[in-house]
Amino acid sequence: MNFLRGVIAGQAAGPQPTGADTIQKLCDRVASSTLLEDRRDAVRALKSLSKKYRLEVGTQAMDHLINILQTDRSDSEILGYALDTLYNIICNDEEEEQDESEDENAQKQADDLGVQFTDTFIQDPEHVTLILSLLEEFDFHVRWPGVKLLTALLKNQCTQVQGVILVSPMGVSRLMDLLADSREVIRNDGLLLLQQLTKSNAAIQKIVAFESAFERLLDIITEEGSSDGGIVVEDCLLLLLNLLRNNSSNQNFFKEGPYIQKMKPWFEVGDDNSGWSAQKVTNLHLMLQLVRVMVSPVNSPGATASCQKSMYQCGLLQQLCTILMATGVPADILTETINTVSEVIRGSQVNQDYFASVNAPSNPPRPAIVVLLMSMVNERQPFVLRCAVLYCFQCFLYKNQKGQGEIVATLLPSTIDANSISAGQLLCGGLFSADSLSNWCAAVALAHALQDNLTQKEQLLRVQLATSLGKPPVSLLQQCTNILSQGDKIDRRGSKVQTRVGLLMLLCTWISNCPIAVTHFLHNQENVPFLTAQISENLGEDERLVQGLCALLLGICIYYNDNSLENYTKDKLKQLIEKRIGKENFVEKLCFITKHELYSRAAQKPQPVFPSPEQMLFDHEFTKLVKELEGVITKAVHKSSEEEKKEEEVKKTIEQHDNIVTQYKELIREQDAQIKELKEQLGSMSSQNEQTQATLTQQLSQIQQHKDQYNILKLKLGKENQSPSNGQGDGSQVNGLQTEELTQLREEVEELRQQQMLLQTQLGDKDALINSLKSEAAQTAEESAGGSENTELLTELEALRSQVQSQASEINQLKTERQELVRRAEAASSDTVPSSDSSVDTDKVGELESRLAALTTETERLKGENKGLSESRADLEQQLASATSTVAILQTEKEKLQTDVQESKKEQDDLLMLLADQDQKIHSLKQRLKGLGETVEDEDDLDARDEEEEEDDDEEED
Repeated sequence: MNFLRGVIAGQAAGPQPTGADTIQKLCDRVASSTLLEDRRDAVRALKSLSKKYRLEVGTQAMDHLINILQTDRSDSEILGYALDTLYNIICNDEEEEQDESEDENAQKQADDLGVQFTDTFIQDPEHVTLILSLLEEFDFHVRWPGVKLLTALLKNQCTQVQGVILVSPMGVSRLMDLLADSREVIRNDGLLLLQQLTKSNAAIQKIVAFESAFERLLDIITEEGSSDGGIVVEDCLLLLLNLLRNNSSNQNFFKEGPYIQKMKPWFEVGDDNSGWSAQKVTNLHLMLQLVRVMVSPVNSPGATASCQKSMYQCGLLQQLCTILMATGVPADILTETINTVSEVIRGSQVNQDYFASVNAPSNPPRPAIVVLLMSMVNERQPFVLRCAVLYCFQCFLYKNQKGQGEIVATLLPSTIDANSISAGQLLCGGLFSADSLSNWCAAVALAHALQDNLTQKEQLLRVQLATSLGKPPVSLLQQCTNILSQGDKIDRRGSKVQTRVGLLMLLCTWISNCPIAVTHFLHNQENVPFLTAQISENLGEDERLVQGLCALLLGICIYYNDNSLENYTKDKLKQLIEKRIGKENFVEKLCFITKHELYSRAAQKPQPVFPSPEQMLFDHEFTKLVKELEGVITKAVHKSSEEEKKEEEVKKTIEQHDNIVTQYKELIREQDAQIKELKEQLGSMSSQNEQTQATLTQQLSQIQQHKDQYNILKLKLGKENQSPSNGQGDGSQVNGLQTEELTQLREEVEELRQQQMLLQTQLGDKDALINSLKSEAAQTAEESAGGSENTELLTELEALRSQVQSQASEINQLKTERQELVRRAEAASSDTVPSSDSSVDTDKVGELESRLAALTTETERLKGENKGLSESRADLEQQLASATSTVAILQTEKEKLQTDVQESKKEQDDLLMLLADQDQKIHSLKQRLKGLGETVEDEDDLDARDEEEEEDDDEEED
């Protein structure tokens, strides 16, 4: 024992091994130990050292740890230790916590270390596949470290790890199974893993969405308490945003399912909104962002409109408006709600009408629009809130001419109510207030009420303002120009640039494409000198922007001038620019607008987002107007009066020709419609003709059947005629009763003879009818050379006639045979009278009587069948007459249709000739323009230019 103590004491007193030496020994132990317990203890020791000696463990033990994962799959404990160790050396979270108080270089080195170890680990893609396979283990000590390790790998090298998981069989499906784990820790870390996995990878986003991700995530949000839930709800919402943002396929899938309807309960808020927790604010903010993703202006118009419709139908828009008008809602939630409502109603007439009907819960009730505008022009409100209200007002008026008319109507004298505050009064108050931001917001809001609406631009010219007591009222247009000119005279710096830019944008929007408004603007003698003075001066950077807008306003006065004022015609304004400013200088000042940094920022998206109030200068819709007018104004300024006259003449000529071509196109469309209708009628007639042919064929088959029946009757009657002929010799043996029966038979035969005569008469009438049909059909065939159908009908009628004649001959033959029968019966009767007293055998008499009775019965049956046949023939004759008349009517209508078609074709040929002449004239006029040096764009060039502009717009939005 003493020896052992001395050895131990000697070792303790000796030099201590370094961390690297210890890690090396542990690695050797992991690699060489045959017992599972020894390897497990070594891996546990490496795990405890992996945080302190991260670099050493990562460089020396990574391969051994990966080998443990591959070979010791049966022991969950050692797998958990190995996964935890790998997580510690790859993850940067701990280093970040320790380096909070250190410099940035140390933190960067720690981040780089995690990335280096991640690169080493994923050099072999099978290592990532190995981690995925371990996630199938249900054991908590294996599954949870595996989830954390894979999350760390995705954080450090997201793209590479995403690629491995994407090509791995069932890789995404295994990760989706984590959401169904009953252990909340694994489920919650699985959410974090899926967040990293779905970043900026549309393919993985689609796979995750089609693995029922939406349904599972919404269920988790509901289980956790929706907006009142904790961090788990936030993680679910972040994952939903990853899946839906900039992914049209997932957006369509989300829209087509019942998921929008499931979002409505999220926004149910109570009456008591005090004491919102920070987590609830975060959750509701993300929920509002999720709604905005579905109706974002950057989405396709069709998908956005469909989502807007669904949100209105399920009551989501109504719920958002309830939050909008509620009290006690935090400012940032209120701001985001306003932005969300803005995009839900943008461009949707139904949603815009509903929003216009929403009233605030005040006394008396006020429209929500009025309440929001009060916040926008109130300088004490937060800047982001005022921007949100402006965006909401813009979205309410976007493609909403009805709403534009309602806003402008509140400014007109006939609709002003002195007892209530209207939207127009608030806009005018903001337009002329001392706060420059209110000036700018009110000017932009009023400009949106005039956007692409010529009627409201003209109506706004009627607005009169009372400036002070004792002075006559002035128009709104005049007051805007007065503020511009007076502010410049007092103090250019004092008249803030923001106010002047807002007023100039309003004026440019107002008078563009409205010659009447241009005339009103030019009618004030001070406006043009003020604009020329502003443009010609050399000022600072901010003032150069004002100069550019003044140049734009003056250019609009030239381009949309109808020359109704002698002092300010197009030519005189261009001469004034050339003398006072110079054309090149004018164009340079005009082009400065589009070169401004804030112009480019505002042109990117409709929502007004600015880091500070001072940078709030341009509106998105106004940038579109500048882009549209810059080129045409530049051309208009450089053109001479003679060129303009020629161009106007050419334009008028082209317009006249276009009008003529339009008229002929309308005529051609009408004739095409008529031809289409005639073709439909012709098709209907053809179908009716086919039905008539089918009916005629059916009638012929019925006639054939009757013919067969008649032949059968004829055969039966021939056999019965032979029986009485053979018994004439025995007829002399009948008694006195025989005479009475023969008399009765004679009467019946006489009746049959009368019926045969009647039938013969009917057959004669039928022959006459067939002859008349034949003559009419022959006449029709002579009139129509191409009437193949009439020829077939005549052939069929001729065949029918021949059949009827053959039947008539057969009936005549039957008549002759019956007459012979009567003659024989009479002869038998005359012979029986003198021989009535002779003695006859009783048996022979009985046989003769039975034969006579059979003959009588057969004759009665034949009489009945003959009567039925006669009635059938009468019906067939009636049907044939009806079919014949129908054919004649059809033939007449067919001839009329053929005549109409020929006339229509002739008119179309004439129109095509006229169109060709017009096209030739237009081509010659374009050649003359080109010869005069004018640029004439063909339709192909215009289409190509429009496509290029659309591509440029898309690139700017991106």
